[in-house]
Amino acid sequence: VTVLVHLLGPNHRPQQVTSDLESFWRTTYHEVRKELRRRYPKHSWPDDPLTAAPPRPRPRA
Repeated sequence: VTVLVHLLGPNHRPQQVTSDLESFWRTTYHEVRKELRRRYPKHSWPDDPLTAAPPRPRPRA
């Protein structure tokens, strides 16, 4: 069974569509990361997302 994954950006719109997540994290993620870092500088965009710890949630006001 092939699974098609729609990866959403902070604006909840698809940024990338893939059926090969392993390849995405090794190759395409770095290109997508560059583009999204410019648009969303307050978000966490780790260099190595496979080993990065999740960011702590900010308290809601």
